[in-house]
Order: sequence, then C-alpha cells, then structure tokens
Amino acid sequence: MYVWPCAVVLAQYLWFHRRRLTGKTVLEIGAGVSLPGVLAAKCGAEVVLSDSAELPHCLENCARSCQANGLAEVRVTGLTWGQVSPELLALPPLDIILASDVFFEPEDFEDILTTVYFLLQRNPQAQLWTTYQVRSAEWSLEALLHKWDLKCIHVPLHSFNADGEHLAGSTLPGRHTIEMLIISPKEEPS
Repeated sequence: MYVWPCAVVLAQYLWFHRRRLTGKTVLEIGAGVSLPGVLAAKCGAEVVLSDSAELPHCLENCARSCQANGLAEVRVTGLTWGQVSPELLALPPLDIILASDVFFEPEDFEDILTTVYFLLQRNPQAQLWTTYQVRSAEWSLEALLHKWDLKCIHVPLHSFNADGEHLAGSTLPGRHTIEMLIISPKEEPS
C-alpha cells in the first residue's frame, strides 16, 4: 500500500507529541491506509478510523491496517462528509480529529468542514490536526474557515522534525508543499 507524504508528516507530528495522545479519543477522517490513526492507537489513544461510507474498499483498507498492526480494539466506521448520519451521531466524545490530505478536491472542502464543524460543536475542546498538500494557490480554506467560525494555526514542519531530516520531500516536478494546520472553534466573545 502507498502511504501519502501528508500521512507521513501527520504521523511525524503525532510521534513528536505522542505523550499527549495517551488516553485521548481520536477520530481519523478520510483514513485510507490509516497511518496516523494506527500510530495514535499505538501511542495509547482510543481510536476510531473512518472513511467514506460510500467506498467499502476504503473501509476495508482501514480494517486491514488495524489487523496488520494487532489493533482489534480500533473501530472502523463509514462517514460521508457533509451528512449527519447515525454513525456520525454514534461517535464517542472526541479530543482530536485527524485528517491527512482530505483537502484534495475543492468541491469537497465545504462538506469536510461541515462535518468538522459539527464534530467541533459537539466536542468544543477538540481540535482538527490536519496536513494537506498545496496543489493550487487558488484553492483556499480561509473563507470557509471564517464561514464556519473556525480558527486555524499553521504549524511549521520544522517545529516537530526531531531528527533533522527533510519531511515528506518529493522528487516530483512542480510545487509539492505540505502544510500542517490545527483547526478549532473560535472562542466565544465574553
């Protein structure tokens, strides 16, 4: 299975902050092969992996990753971005939401942030830890974050690169910048 560079960067961030994961409840959305979620589980988090309810093969990939890593306790569930489903409502209280390269197609951005907003409203102390590959300067999350009353902190990759090696480098032609963001609800004015 191929692991996308964004998943590697998010996993590196998790490993750097592994002591913060113990006892936390973590949801990975758009999990695919589930590298970040599997690592979070190995670091002591209670993890739920999710991918598209409409793509059973993606859910099978999540389950295979759990099986290969001896993680029978990790739950795998299908979620469809932008839809409130029984599976979404059945999620436990969350501390962290992980998302690796889910901001791939601009037509999905709104549905993703709708789901994230819903989850953060139910879990106001939670944060979305996400990595994404910048594919076009014309695609921006800023307006949607403002619309959904969410704030964003950019995390410099060098701030969690403990071994000094270049993170998620690419030999592909063109621009392949990876960004790390922490998204959370804006504080209510007092």
